[in-house]
Amino acid sequence: MPELPEVETMCRGIAPCLGTTIRTIERPRCHLKPIQIRPLIGTLRKKLCGAQIQSVERLGKRVVLCTDRNTFLVFEPRMTGLLLLSDPPNAEHLRLRIGVTKSGRRGQRMDLLFWDRRGLGTVQLLNSSAYDALRHGGKLGPDALQMTPSLYRQQLGQSRQAIKVALLDQKRLAGIGNLYAAEILLLAGIHPGQKCIHLTDQDWRNLSSATRRVLRQAIRYEGSTLSDGTYRNALNKKGRYQNHHRVYGREGKTCRRCRVGQVQRIVQCQRATFYCPYCQEA
Repeated sequence: MPELPEVETMCRGIAPCLGTTIRTIERPRCHLKPIQIRPLIGTLRKKLCGAQIQSVERLGKRVVLCTDRNTFLVFEPRMTGLLLLSDPPNAEHLRLRIGVTKSGRRGQRMDLLFWDRRGLGTVQLLNSSAYDALRHGGKLGPDALQMTPSLYRQQLGQSRQAIKVALLDQKRLAGIGNLYAAEILLLAGIHPGQKCIHLTDQDWRNLSSATRRVLRQAIRYEGSTLSDGTYRNALNKKGRYQNHHRVYGREGKTCRRCRVGQVQRIVQCQRATFYCPYCQEA
């Protein structure tokens, strides 16, 4: 599932679209479950064809194309969505094709593709007020890379939830999913079942530092491609951070942090959690 590092990698990967003009929007034929695209494709064409892509932003786990018409095309990849500038893993799950042209005498053309194997992703065009409401209307918490110790304490400190569960709540902080929550808690030395309300000031400092360290490293390695092989970067290449996982998916193996403990697996809210009992005492 794309989390902050994977979505950040998507944003960086499609940067060649900056300054291009949208010339075509096509919804390829797909006999599988359709994804949610709003408004209808005909309206999208009317509102976006001829518009210039001025910037690409990441909003939590969403990718946003910002145009010179003060409109914002928001992609939410969810479980298996990908934004690509090269051939997709297959044509069967291709959901949207946006043809763009670079300015200049040659007018270089390229296609921005949205591919989604499970069909859970969404695409939505928002005006400026709707986009501001999404950013500041309480639907998303602060970005995970901006989380300071005091902000962590403010957002989670009074919760009686287990810290691992709380980290996944996008209304409290945006961008962290199941995989990176496990990696962050290992580096912070915090047991995933520890209740937020019982964490100390030192715990919040450790958590803030570990969040930045894990997410920045994962971005540097362009995210994690797991055993299902779904995640790819914008050029349809695998991420490399899976080779550096310290606990996630390593049940029964030696912890890469302490080189002593054996990684354990538990289930929290129907999600697998991996931790080291030596590094993360209950």
